[in-house]
Amino acid sequence: MKFPQTHTLQQIATIINAEFVGDSDFPVEGMNEIHVVTPGDIVFVDHPKYYDKALQSAATIILINKEVACPEGKALLISDDPFRDFNKLTDYFKPFQKSLENISSSAEIGENTVIQPNSFIGNHVKIGKNCLIHSNVSIYDHTLIGDNVTIHAGTVLGASAFYYKNRPEGFDQLKSGGRVIIENNVDIGAACTIDRGVSGDTTIKEGTKIDNQVHIGHDTVIGKKCLIASQVGIAGCVILEDEVTLWGQVGVRSDVRLAKGSEVFAQSGVGKNLKPNTQYFGSPATEAKKWFKEAAAIRQLPSMLNKKSK
Repeated sequence: MKFPQTHTLQQIATIINAEFVGDSDFPVEGMNEIHVVTPGDIVFVDHPKYYDKALQSAATIILINKEVACPEGKALLISDDPFRDFNKLTDYFKPFQKSLENISSSAEIGENTVIQPNSFIGNHVKIGKNCLIHSNVSIYDHTLIGDNVTIHAGTVLGASAFYYKNRPEGFDQLKSGGRVIIENNVDIGAACTIDRGVSGDTTIKEGTKIDNQVHIGHDTVIGKKCLIASQVGIAGCVILEDEVTLWGQVGVRSDVRLAKGSEVFAQSGVGKNLKPNTQYFGSPATEAKKWFKEAAAIRQLPSMLNKKSK
């Protein structure tokens, strides 16, 4: 998430009431999660295990709970609770805006786009040309939708990320200030849910087709011309490269990459990166040819054991 204008380190420190290490005029251009940071961004870290990863990331401002040696060309924001203060910055730069109408006056709707009754179009949403939005669709603030997109009834675009910190008093949610981006020629089935990014974007690229009752988590990127069948669940921060196929009830854990052309058969569980142009099955997902050979061998064990006992 980039800020509307560049701020100084001192200005950001004032917003969250934090100490800072670095030039007071050090430029701050945005805030992001570690997997999508770029120079000028703030990244937060609150556990020593991840200090080095944050300090060596592309981010140039590190919101941290302990003063440490600051790498050259970077700055620190010292906070007793970086998680809390990251949320403060989200609230400051991307506050919740109440909507007073079903289709916000700040939304932009392209030529020949049809929006069926009882759908909600939030603030600053942009929808391209020749789209069809069926009834009871909810499109949250700042969502971007391209041309020739179809979204079926009951789908929700832009709900908050499933991202929590476990505190003694209960779970504390990391607030979402990112967006959902749907590119041209995408079809989305009924009753799907696509969460917005925490600070970046959840993106569905051109030509992808999504069946009913699919969930896609925060900051996930779905490539071009992917096919996703019904009841698939994809966690946050997943990357599907182009032309990936996921059949019904596949589950994909967070932070994995499914390479171009990979195909996962129904009811499989993906827990690691997949190779290109390869078929997978099972949980954990295994190359399908290998899985079927092993299954055939296992089926032969009873007869082999019977022969040995005679």
